[in-house]
Amino acid sequence: MARQLSGKKPKDLGYTVRTLLSYMGRHRLLLLAVAVLVSVSALANLLGTYMIRPIVNRLVSGDLQDLAAGVAVTAAIYLVGALCAFGYTQTMVKAAQKVLFDIRRDLFAHLQTLPLRFFDTRRHGDIMSYFTNDVDTISDALNNSFAMLIQSFIQVAGTLTMLYLLNWRLSLVVTVCYVVMFWYIKYSGKRSKAYYSTQQACLGDLDGYIEEMVAGQKVVKVFNHEDANLDTFRAKNEALRKAGTGAQSYAATMIPAVVSISYVNYAIVAVLGGLMALSGMTDVGSLASYLVFVRQAAMPINQFTQQGNFLLAALAGAERVFQAIDEPPEEDQGQVDLVNVREEAGGGLVPCREKTGRWAWQGPDGRLVPLRGDVRFQHVTFGYEPGHPILKDISLYAKPGQKIAFVGSTGAGKTTITNLINRFYDVQEGSVVYDGIDVRDIKKDALRRSLGMVLQDTHLFTGTIADNIRFGKLDATQEEIERAARIANADSFIRRL
Repeated sequence: MARQLSGKKPKDLGYTVRTLLSYMGRHRLLLLAVAVLVSVSALANLLGTYMIRPIVNRLVSGDLQDLAAGVAVTAAIYLVGALCAFGYTQTMVKAAQKVLFDIRRDLFAHLQTLPLRFFDTRRHGDIMSYFTNDVDTISDALNNSFAMLIQSFIQVAGTLTMLYLLNWRLSLVVTVCYVVMFWYIKYSGKRSKAYYSTQQACLGDLDGYIEEMVAGQKVVKVFNHEDANLDTFRAKNEALRKAGTGAQSYAATMIPAVVSISYVNYAIVAVLGGLMALSGMTDVGSLASYLVFVRQAAMPINQFTQQGNFLLAALAGAERVFQAIDEPPEEDQGQVDLVNVREEAGGGLVPCREKTGRWAWQGPDGRLVPLRGDVRFQHVTFGYEPGHPILKDISLYAKPGQKIAFVGSTGAGKTTITNLINRFYDVQEGSVVYDGIDVRDIKKDALRRSLGMVLQDTHLFTGTIADNIRFGKLDATQEEIERAARIANADSFIRRL
């Protein structure tokens, strides 16, 4: 099981939003098209609603001249709005998929640069959750919420403007109701956001635990550990349930609260507007148009609250993804490289581009040191956790061609020795010397090219056996692959598969 560390301090909400916007900004032309289409659609709906006023006034007064033309214009306006709505929906899908492609690409590419410590201190299922659960929440928000937020903002702003133009007195009542709505949305959203962050973390933890248990199912059955595993799963599942309940309960109350306030607002405005129409303070057409605007104003707010779940979950998921992308990459200050060399007539070595089968270490000054395989530990002290050393003042050597066996109990440090030679971790005291060179001075990729490591836990990647043997040298020929299999005493059983 991976060692559990506290992890990084979560980024603030503003940072998460800015980072997500920076990804969206890479496709600004598509998003600009979305914004334009959304704006035209929203304005068309507003203008179409305003056209109700002259139509109703003509009907009330009995003036039917040009009525058909007015109805036709209104229908055309609504048609333009519908076409723009279809356009921005399709464009937003393309933009969202491009943004998600960039996030997945950057996340995977960055994971390749992280030190082994990052993977040793996290469950693999939790890391997989970045690409599935967390990125999926971002996808839901981009596909469902982004365009709707723009449309809601334009509709609310435009509707309020039209309401004040039609009747500023009634609009004061509407404004008070809006203030109450937005205060409640802000309050519930703030409380719900904390639960969504916890929910995403619990979901990653649960995924990690399931991945571990499925991978180790044979060990679980051998030791009759099913009941204990079920108890642990129940505890993690319960933590996820509580976080999910908290997140959904706050988010779920927003919609009925907003709807209730909208109905109260509409009733008050209808009564006051009716009294004003009876007293001659407004005409029937203006009142009819005003009431439609009031109902229309509630729609974008309802839509916003309905998308609140997507938006809050997306921000929580994006926070986890961007934390992973912000992890510092593996440091490498080595300057010594591994190069092919050939021997000159005088016996000296010179670097060359062709593959000669002979290698040497080349320092920044150009000096060459033949690759021999002499490894020495000089008073090495190392521990994965500060203050808990596994190796204490260890000194040993392995001469070229020498075979050495390390025997000891689990946790004694056998694998740690190979980790230090490969510089998966750096020593805390002392040094590891390779052909007379401190391994910390050797470039990590060059160091690892010079070494072969057979892990105690084998892993086969999807593909052929040849593909897996070729993993350490992607340009290996078929002859080289078969020779490597014979050296590893694997050729005979591979041929029997």
